[in-house]
Amino acid sequence: MDASASTRRQFLKLLGTAAVVGSVAPDIMAGSARPKTTMLTILHTNDVHSRLDPFPMDGSRNAGRGGVARRATLIQQIRQEQENVLLLDAGDIFQGTPYFNVYKGEPEILAMNQLGYDAGTIGNHDFDGGIDNMVTQFGKATFPLLIANYDFRNTVLDGKTKPYKVFTKDGIKVGVFGLGIKPEGLIPKDAYKETKYLDPIDIGNDMATRLRTEQKCDYVICLSHLGYKYDGPTVSDNVLAARTRNIDGIIGGHTHTFLDAPVTVNNADGQPIWINQVGFAGINLGRIDLTFERGKASMAGQSVEVK
Repeated sequence: MDASASTRRQFLKLLGTAAVVGSVAPDIMAGSARPKTTMLTILHTNDVHSRLDPFPMDGSRNAGRGGVARRATLIQQIRQEQENVLLLDAGDIFQGTPYFNVYKGEPEILAMNQLGYDAGTIGNHDFDGGIDNMVTQFGKATFPLLIANYDFRNTVLDGKTKPYKVFTKDGIKVGVFGLGIKPEGLIPKDAYKETKYLDPIDIGNDMATRLRTEQKCDYVICLSHLGYKYDGPTVSDNVLAARTRNIDGIIGGHTHTFLDAPVTVNNADGQPIWINQVGFAGINLGRIDLTFERGKASMAGQSVEVK
């Protein structure tokens, strides 16, 4: 092989490396049509249950863990390191400590405002103070409550929530929508009033299709309070993933499931969909790092202990 052929092979090899590792390789394609790489970090919580303080140092397994101040420090650190960040919550903001018993959810919402949450969904325990209290407390939120399968017509919550929201980060459009668990048998009727529960599979498909086709989203995330997995027929995140299309990831809640990293389930088209949930009480912060390149996204995720 002559020297020119060897040089050409090395050059082509270098080009291939640049496409894979991005900024690690020399920027030999500057000024050309090299596709842009965009990084997006999704931070998330679920089932915080009014746990604003760390667990007491009483020798229990969660002693000293969690706390909103420590979570704020961790979130701030990540935001300083990453340019594009979304902070999301998968429901059950309320109930679990005296803060809720006394103040009915106000401190929890104000804390989330200070942490800069971008969106949340509604869990069953968020109804514990009644639907009128939800209007009062959610009205103080600087972020939207997203829920697509609760029909609040004929209730005081009508018009106070949104089915979805589209976020644009460095040219990447991310559609986020919310799904809640069936209230009947789980929430007292006098707490949710005339709220109508809509099938999460049908609504999930409809929302994801709308976000993908009409809103032209590059990535679609479901904030779910359906629960991770069940033995019975109840719709879970695993079932939602398997029976829908156009959802890329599910941030879950309700079952207090501790996942060290996201798991994947193939959807109705055989494509892998990631699901993550990080326990309860703000002990952990979920982190999903997405890399967008050539119209495709790659994902890495972990659960980060708040301590």
